Amino acid sequence: MSNQYDVAVIGAGAAGMMCAAVAGQNGRKVVLIDHAAKLAEKIRISGGGRCNFTNLHAGPQNYLSENPHFCKSALSRYTPQDFLALMKRYRIAFHEKHKGQLFCDNSAEQIIDMLKAECNLGHVAWRMPCKVEAIGREGERFVIGTDGGSILAKRLVIATGGLSIPKIGATDFAFRVAKQFGLKLVDPRPGLVPLTFDSAGWEPFVPLAGISLEVGIETGEKKSRMHFREDLLFTHRGLSGPAVLQISSFWRPGTPLTLDLVPEVDVAQTLIEGKATIKKNLGNILNQWLPARLADGLLQANGFKPDARVADMPDKQLRKLGESLNRWVIVPNGSEGYRKAEVTCGGIDTRELSQQSMMAAKVPGLHFIGESVDVTGWLGGYNFQWAWASGVAAGLSL
Repeated sequence: MSNQYDVAVIGAGAAGMMCAAVAGQNGRKVVLIDHAAKLAEKIRISGGGRCNFTNLHAGPQNYLSENPHFCKSALSRYTPQDFLALMKRYRIAFHEKHKGQLFCDNSAEQIIDMLKAECNLGHVAWRMPCKVEAIGREGERFVIGTDGGSILAKRLVIATGGLSIPKIGATDFAFRVAKQFGLKLVDPRPGLVPLTFDSAGWEPFVPLAGISLEVGIETGEKKSRMHFREDLLFTHRGLSGPAVLQISSFWRPGTPLTLDLVPEVDVAQTLIEGKATIKKNLGNILNQWLPARLADGLLQANGFKPDARVADMPDKQLRKLGESLNRWVIVPNGSEGYRKAEVTCGGIDTRELSQQSMMAAKVPGLHFIGESVDVTGWLGGYNFQWAWASGVAAGLSL
């Protein structure tokens, strides 16, 4: 019957299409269900419309999870080189932009078209837009109630992603299904997200909005300490840019960030050692290392006069200045939330799932893949690589 399948995949994004294509091409009768009228919107908007589809350096060390070993199996069995081989088959041109990040030369639409073609090669049936209203069990089969009628499947794959970017259709569907079947969740939270600060405390820095520079940024202590060196962007409400997006996944509310705004220079040591020879005033010296507007703003915010002569300043003052630039400690009061978050940290507890097949041990035949699982990549193509790898792992197991 046309409503009976070997496999139903709910969620036609990166992980869902990859899983459906692999299962279909391996002889399974697959249906792919999605509530959206437009296919794979998150792929379409990623990387400024060119899709940062993987990272050459993707490995387990680039992922966050309460169970950090879980991702190793899938990532080792489907690597960035495997995805590149697929891209080359479809003659999609790409380039490396920065630190192993790979983008399409032309458009993210090419990735969507490729995945759609791969699904069609596997004779995958499409149901979209199609809203899932209920999921139940009937013997060993899943019964999926939709606004287009019931669908029966021996295996069910949930690939509906996390909570980030609700305006393109993100929901908590995967988490509701997990709870329905008694699976544990790691509390979800926004990841790869701009951070905000108390409006009164941030007021001196509001005029710096739009300024960008490379910084060192860290959070956490001892084993939990994370450090990145990336570009920082000042905003009207706080901080953004790759440096902050990266650290935001590791940051916890109430804990500080430490910024090194001049990572190439030990400011205090340079100024103290140069007191006898430096003729310039403070503002002019800092302008050598920082954008002029930022240098002036930071001096004023920390109580220094830009026209002060370094030669006249006591060492204690220069050390204070150095500390404010090389170790600027600030505590965000929150983030811009899921509306600006690129990913969702947390999700389905991986201890509930098989790392080989992504299947729930308690619920034979039920699989979770992609962003819904408690595996979150760094910024720079890592989350797409997890989507491909987890999708293939589930697809092959089906």
